[in-house]
Amino acid sequence: MSEPLLEIWNLTASYGRAQVLFGLTFGLNAGEVLALIGRNGAGKTTTLKAIMGLVPATAQKATFKGRSLARLPTYKIARLGLGYVPEDRRIFTDLTVEENLEAGRKAAGPGRSPWTPERLFRLFPNLAEMRGRRGNQMSGGEQQMLTIARTLMGNPDAILLDEPSEGIAPVVVQMMAEAIRAMKAEGVAVLLSEQNWAFAAGISDRTIVIERGEMRFQGSIDELMTNESLRAETLGI
Repeated sequence: MSEPLLEIWNLTASYGRAQVLFGLTFGLNAGEVLALIGRNGAGKTTTLKAIMGLVPATAQKATFKGRSLARLPTYKIARLGLGYVPEDRRIFTDLTVEENLEAGRKAAGPGRSPWTPERLFRLFPNLAEMRGRRGNQMSGGEQQMLTIARTLMGNPDAILLDEPSEGIAPVVVQMMAEAIRAMKAEGVAVLLSEQNWAFAAGISDRTIVIERGEMRFQGSIDELMTNESLRAETLGI
């Protein structure tokens, strides 16, 4: 069996003296959607930030495509092919949709079909209709679509996606689900942080339940569905 694309062993993270993550261990395979789910404040976002080198963290092992992520700055982690879509989007608000996409452009790896603006416009038709619109003239859902599209312009092997369904209209949530399925079809791995249980369950291959920075469950969606006591205790569903 091949090694995971992203491999994390015993990940811990802290904000000052407050420890937030306690020994998380998991792997992410190529073309897989793995959902981190849990209540607000469980440590999902911190997990993504720790992997990207955005918060102080340590791990017994943290590798991506066999390369160690230890002590690498965030920009070098991104250059390895690990994309990151933060919850707060961070588009360039003074740039147009097309200009935002060009800002994220990076050549595709050998044998990969590159993501292009036209290809992304087919994935996100709403963006095609506003390609000349500036970021500060877009709704929250439209900005979320643009953030994901800009990240894909970097042709990553995997994407860390933080709360993509939060605060956006149901029709946009459906577009997000279709986009994630399209990424998976192209072999892009997705590590998804999500509170929306129904959204995560509809697109994920496996799930991890985090509670107070600790892993309470790791397995398939079907396995979690049958564990009613764990769902009630950790997710309130």
